[in-house]
Amino acid sequence: MNSTVEQSGVGADLRRWRRARRLSQLELAALADTTQRHLSFIESGRSQPGRAILIRLAESLRLSLRERNDLLGKAGYAPVFAESGLDESALRPVRTALEQILHGHLPYPALVIAPYGRVVAANDAVEVFTEGADPELLAPPVNMLRLMLHPDGMARRVRNLPEWGRHVIENLRARARRSPDPRLDAFTEELAGYVPQTPVGPDHLGFSVPMRLASADGELRLITTLTSFATATDITLAELHLEAFLPADQATAELLRMRAERRRIGAATSTVGTPPADV
Repeated sequence: MNSTVEQSGVGADLRRWRRARRLSQLELAALADTTQRHLSFIESGRSQPGRAILIRLAESLRLSLRERNDLLGKAGYAPVFAESGLDESALRPVRTALEQILHGHLPYPALVIAPYGRVVAANDAVEVFTEGADPELLAPPVNMLRLMLHPDGMARRVRNLPEWGRHVIENLRARARRSPDPRLDAFTEELAGYVPQTPVGPDHLGFSVPMRLASADGELRLITTLTSFATATDITLAELHLEAFLPADQATAELLRMRAERRRIGAATSTVGTPPADV
């Protein structure tokens, strides 16, 4: 009886994912190097899928590593992909590389973000984002997406919030369509409630415009790039992405360099003025 339930569960999941990817049984079978008949039997629960065919189907469906493990688990198989903690020795080389990338991106802001916007690492330049924010939004673990769009966070300083905020929301909804997730849906709707509604005109092209961020030193115009670990075989690493901000004009570049120099001088002054610690 348990075996039948497992077969039915994994078959239903495969059918749901196939339809979400808008693939026919014939198309998915060809991608996974199997037959339409075999796939039909798996989806209907009439055939117990082997581990190898499930892995091929999951890859053909472009499932995340976590989703692939879940699919294997529903069929009664052990997970294939590990999920390490960021502080574990297995990911020490990755942490070192990320720290170097973050430092190398200075004087421009860069962050490493986990699912749902949780910040796991950042360089010193991100202080431009925390300027004037409610302390509650800065309590660890900081959620960067909420900080950006919340009215008590960056939102009151983003001068083109309707356009820029809509771009953020559309990206999240696109991600939810690729990988349905009720938690992400709820989080996206929360964030959407912070973004003012404005009509989309006929000239709207759907691409991101620079974020116009007011600061104590003047307006900054920033564009963002996202980098992920496409070949990762560890779930933790695969779910991280590096968000790096770049100046959209020379004035912004100069302002960010000025802020970096001010931080450097402030840190040096603080170090000189600190009495030696007792040994």
